Amino acid sequence: MSTPLIAVALPQELNHEPLPFDFPIVFTGVGKLNAALALNDAIGQHQPSLVINFGTVGSIANRASGLVEIAEVVQRDMDAVPLVERGITPFDDGPVRFQSGFPGARCGTGDSFVNEVDPWLIEQNVDVVDMELFALAMVCHRHDLPWRSFKYVTDDADGDAGDDWLERVHKGRQLFIEKLQQVAEMLAELNSD
Repeated sequence: MSTPLIAVALPQELNHEPLPFDFPIVFTGVGKLNAALALNDAIGQHQPSLVINFGTVGSIANRASGLVEIAEVVQRDMDAVPLVERGITPFDDGPVRFQSGFPGARCGTGDSFVNEVDPWLIEQNVDVVDMELFALAMVCHRHDLPWRSFKYVTDDADGDAGDDWLERVHKGRQLFIEKLQQVAEMLAELNSD
């Protein structure tokens, strides 16, 4: 039977309330390292068929709003220039981007809260920024697991980003539940075949 695992950085993103689905949830904590370690452990414990990430993001150049699905994620804070271009981990044969297989936005992950213009993000056609998804996608890749990600845009990744995030961190919950219902229905159809 196909059972997804939900990965969320913080309980605040779900308004500290359980979801109306009997899917395991792992709260990873903030940042790439916390996300990778927590998800790796949760995969070992739950043996999911799919990882579904939900979280919050900042919008780059007003490219996204509301709840967006992520099609692709890149690493925005890996900067080993001049050895390699920004976004590429030197001496690593792993992918420099991960794709979910679903249409949507391009996310840039890094261990920093974006609150000012970064021309590189615009040049790379990054729509939204977060602090966990690249690590989550890498763990899924290493476990040969599919993933999907739904992100709620809380801010415009500008000087007001911190205050805006604090005010809106919980507001995407209901939109995510609606998407999760669609995913659950799809999984139920697959399980009945």
